[in-house]
Amino acid sequence: MFKKIGLIREGKIPPDRRVPLTPKQCREVMLQGIDIAVQRSEVRAYTDAEYTAKDVRLTHDLTDRDLIIGVKEVPLDMLMAGKAYLFFSHTIKQQPHNAKLLHTVLERRITLIDHELLTDAKGNRVLAFGRWAGVVGAYNAFRAWEVRDGGMPRLKPANQCHDRAEMDQHLDEFPVPKDLRVVLTGGGRVGGGAMETLERAGLERVSPEDFLHKDFDGPVYTVLGSPDLYRRDDGKPFDRAAFHADPRRHHALFLPFARRAHIYIACHFWDARGPKILTAEDLRDPGCSLRVVADISCDIGGPIDCTLRASTIADPFFGYDIATGEERSTGTPGTITVMSVDNLPCELPRDSSKSFGRDLLDNVMPHLTGPDREGMIERATIAKDGQLTPKYAYLKDYAADHARHGG
Repeated sequence: MFKKIGLIREGKIPPDRRVPLTPKQCREVMLQGIDIAVQRSEVRAYTDAEYTAKDVRLTHDLTDRDLIIGVKEVPLDMLMAGKAYLFFSHTIKQQPHNAKLLHTVLERRITLIDHELLTDAKGNRVLAFGRWAGVVGAYNAFRAWEVRDGGMPRLKPANQCHDRAEMDQHLDEFPVPKDLRVVLTGGGRVGGGAMETLERAGLERVSPEDFLHKDFDGPVYTVLGSPDLYRRDDGKPFDRAAFHADPRRHHALFLPFARRAHIYIACHFWDARGPKILTAEDLRDPGCSLRVVADISCDIGGPIDCTLRASTIADPFFGYDIATGEERSTGTPGTITVMSVDNLPCELPRDSSKSFGRDLLDNVMPHLTGPDREGMIERATIAKDGQLTPKYAYLKDYAADHARHGG
């Protein structure tokens, strides 16, 4: 049970402007009798003055806090010994670049709780930024459409908009081609966010079957779920449950959609055991009509062969040479334009923070500040007082061997 909570200044480079709680949400926490303090920051999307306006205490020093909450990984020099932290640590998959982070957590006897691991009693995640990745990723797909032949994007970058309302104003002015066809893979939070943007732009959703075989009077999009996209290698009927349990011995049937669509927006979750979706061979197919691939999922070396690397908010697009499979400048003849930014929610930090903070307040804060009867916090705790919890004991060698992992 934590009664003195601090919001840390995001220290990772490049800067992340998101916050776990907005000024108004901090005020709500205070009204529940929780002592909250916010570390001063010059990069935060919500300014220090906005927190002060809600009577939230600002400070440079969080040493008196029981729990310190952030968004991204906390730099090692900002980790205080003996404290409890809640942030996205990106360690549970033994990500090489964060081995030193987990090693330092253990060495300094820190309690580490991870946003990604917070689940309800049914095992569903209660915190995520995925919807905003979809919202911005689909918007960026339209910007990529503008540069596909070497043109300049007229749509204002989302990260230069004050919030989503301003972004939507620019989207409303975007001249969507009447015959534009978009295919999207995956649903969930990410896909739902992308669909919000597509429908705001005036695209109509149609079934996968109609997308392949009918003509339309206006721009359309379709969404491919697992049964639409995958087939068993042995020819037997597709079994969704079996596929998600083990996607091996399946193949994707995406090429027919690549021959009809102009833009592909990837919002799926991909299992590394699963088949490729869009191959280099598909992209070389004479009938392939794709001009833009907006890979929101951004699995490098994964199911989409033209996703050669993660792009950045500052430089979101690159060209993929369909003949050679190499990167080229956008607009180069013989290329398609790829957008593969891997931190899209950062482009609308005020909106994504507000949504995230609401879920944090409603779904998590009662367990942090009161009895954790459902075990939510316990399930999400990777280390306690410098020791790995039993569920995450498998990370022992990963943390110990931090030097080899890039620490």
